[in-house]
Amino acid sequence: QVQLVESGGGLVQAGGSLRLSCAASGRTFSSYAMGWFRQAPGKEREFVAAITWSSGVRYNADSVKGRFTISRDNAKNTVYLQMNSLKPEDTAVYYCAAAGRVVPTRSVSGYDYWGQGTQVTVSS
Repeated sequence: QVQLVESGGGLVQAGGSLRLSCAASGRTFSSYAMGWFRQAPGKEREFVAAITWSSGVRYNADSVKGRFTISRDNAKNTVYLQMNSLKPEDTAVYYCAAAGRVVPTRSVSGYDYWGQGTQVTVSS
């Protein structure tokens, strides 16, 4: 089992920045690929970013390229999502997820463990 707890969400004006954190406990964190997803009201959960266990490969959704950066610190069992140049359409509940696989996937079904989510609201 892996337990995931997100933090760092909040209310920010358009153009601002936030850094989300996801603290993991349980099984060896460093062996899991990690991902961030988000879900806006009335919409399906969508992929945001993912990173391999070694941080060697990172993936981003087209909608956040150049603005969001995923990173991880295996010594601290934590994965981060740095979000810059935020837009109102980034408003959503953000979830981190862990996948027991080498190569992360963009699919919700490819992840084994999920956090409870943290709300990000971007005002115009």
